Amino acid sequence: MDHSHSMQHFSMGIWLLFLAYIVSVVGCVVGLACTRQSAIAPTSRGRIGWLVMAAVCIGGIGIWLMHFIAMLGFSVDGSVTRYNILWTVVSALLAIGATLVGLLTIGRRVNIWTLLLGGVVMGIAVNVMHYTGMNAIRIQGSVTYDPALVAVSVAIAVVAGTLSLWFTLVLQKPLLLLAAGLVMGVAVVGMHYTGMAAVSVDVDPGAPVPAGIEVFNLLFPVFVIGLLALAVPIAFLFTTNEDDQEEAAVVPERTAVG
Repeated sequence: MDHSHSMQHFSMGIWLLFLAYIVSVVGCVVGLACTRQSAIAPTSRGRIGWLVMAAVCIGGIGIWLMHFIAMLGFSVDGSVTRYNILWTVVSALLAIGATLVGLLTIGRRVNIWTLLLGGVVMGIAVNVMHYTGMNAIRIQGSVTYDPALVAVSVAIAVVAGTLSLWFTLVLQKPLLLLAAGLVMGVAVVGMHYTGMAAVSVDVDPGAPVPAGIEVFNLLFPVFVIGLLALAVPIAFLFTTNEDDQEEAAVVPERTAVG
């Protein structure tokens, strides 16, 4: 059976790709800025706070919300597409949780090993989210994956996750934060469409219409939550006093010497 004509990834037009990319970059830049703040936070509680915000921005907005925007363009000819709400929520929590684990892995002392480990964890986070998010899809028929393309999508995410962490934590220039966000956005979007290229569907028009909700009904509340989730860290980033940061930045150095 020929599957090639049965799916569309841009049924609403190519602009969705750009919207998904912009959302991903914004989430990643804000998240990476929080990650950078966490490295100079004076207290461990402050550090965890910054990292949680970073994980919500990168995992929740940069990865998960981007996935959903891109999925608006996904349609299967001859079938209704619905989303299972439980799997959708699980995929969001996994994206945020796995990102947080990746960021915590690196710790305060960035070296090549913690950076690689953090990058691998974050790369896997992107993929875990993507494939659990895909698991939420219900169509009239079955969905299968090409293992080779799935492996490529994992590799893309790991390389880019590591690169963006390196940009953020090792190279301290503000402009590189934007570069890191742009790189990470390419990674997330590239991984998404590589993962989507791995999909083939077998439509059975006689199958019952699946239960679940339409992606449009999901998008508005998700977008609003996403904007709120971004507003908090942005507010914190703007109100964090430069003087406090400089004092804080000296503290780890003192302790490192001792």
